[in-house]
Amino acid sequence: MSLKKSIFIIIVILLIDQISKIYIKTHFALHESVDVFSWFKIYFIENDGMAWGTKISDFTSLISDRSAKVALTLFRVFAIFGIGYWLYDATKKRSSIILIVAIALIFAGALGNIIDSVFYGVLFDHSFNQVATFLPETGGYDTLLHGRVVDMLYFPLIEVDLPHWLPVYGGKRFNFFEPVFNIADVAISTGFIMLIVFNKKAFSKAEA
Repeated sequence: MSLKKSIFIIIVILLIDQISKIYIKTHFALHESVDVFSWFKIYFIENDGMAWGTKISDFTSLISDRSAKVALTLFRVFAIFGIGYWLYDATKKRSSIILIVAIALIFAGALGNIIDSVFYGVLFDHSFNQVATFLPETGGYDTLLHGRVVDMLYFPLIEVDLPHWLPVYGGKRFNFFEPVFNIADVAISTGFIMLIVFNKKAFSKAEA
């Protein structure tokens, strides 16, 4: 697969990701949801940290939340250059289509979430109890590099109250699948799954 085709994949994913995020941000208040099906909801949340909402400062008290946020965002920016070079090198060496597509998906997803982290703080006002405005006259909800990632895809496939006789968790609400994510997350996960499942094909030389 050529570099041009892989760039086309990246652009399509980025457009879908950013259009969906901007729509949610400008039409939903934080924690507002819409039921699409019983097992699928559009549920607007914002992620201020790493995967699953964790933060660097959760593991050490030596760094503040804001400093950790900047460090994480800058790390992601540097990482995207490494992934970009990996993609360029793979296309130049005529690597397998599976590998190139997987890298393109990971690159697009990472870049999609980086855009949120870097720019959304200055492009939008906050979403607490209101629908955010794009390019508000009063300024954004935070500064550059302090944006929050927009998530909206929620699949509560199973929601049940656990029986009271169960130890520890008895009587509590069990929810599967609980994470809320976005198109960029789907692209990253799909890329990694392709590399794991099709490992041998991904890292084999492309046929002439």
